[in-house]
Amino acid sequence: MKDNDDKTVEILIVEDSPTQSERLKYTIEKHSLHAHVVNNGAEALDYLKHHTPTIIISDIMMPEMDGYQLCKRIKTDGNLKHIPVILLTSLSEPEDIIKGLDCGADNFLVKPYNEQMLISRINYIMLNMQLRGNATTDVGIEIVFAGRKQFIKSSRIQILDLLLSTYETAILKTRELEATVRELKKATETIKTLKGLIPICAKCKKVRNDSGFWQQIEEYIREHSDAEFTHGFCPDCVEKIKATKR
Repeated sequence: MKDNDDKTVEILIVEDSPTQSERLKYTIEKHSLHAHVVNNGAEALDYLKHHTPTIIISDIMMPEMDGYQLCKRIKTDGNLKHIPVILLTSLSEPEDIIKGLDCGADNFLVKPYNEQMLISRINYIMLNMQLRGNATTDVGIEIVFAGRKQFIKSSRIQILDLLLSTYETAILKTRELEATVRELKKATETIKTLKGLIPICAKCKKVRNDSGFWQQIEEYIREHSDAEFTHGFCPDCVEKIKATKR
């Protein structure tokens, strides 16, 4: 992926976890972008009184003011509403999408996220900011969801961006699940192999492998499973060793 060269691009990170905020900052600045960190929504609003970042990335679960509330404050402020907001979320419920639309969020980033996904979202937003300019296509739509009426006032572009980011996340999670299923299938096949009949020499205890070669049983099991061996002596062998030394 091509890195950005513009240090004037500033990403405001709103995250109450020092570990998470430092990880975000490190990843962003690795790609030649500037990042500034604040610890909560109140600090973010104070910072925005004197600064205009290119993009805001905010966690949802924060004390005092959560990410949805912060986003709504930003999007209802005439001086700030043009700033794209990415919400960090677990996206575990369909209601999360409705809340994202209601507060005016531009994008979701699902935790745990990877570096490629994060930078891809930032690049996508910056590219579309240049292409769309000052386009405003506000609409109002009333829907019924979970038995309740919801009125969403968002631009068509914002709705499309949010739904595309949700769809992209679903595709990524599906691929991760498919990879896990493949690994599980491979492990199951290994277990089945070890459950079958294994030819073993009655004298030296070597095992004949699938290619017809004889090998030590430790080596055979190590190749067909994750098992490792540690050597010692059983009680019977200990007694035999003592007997030979008497």
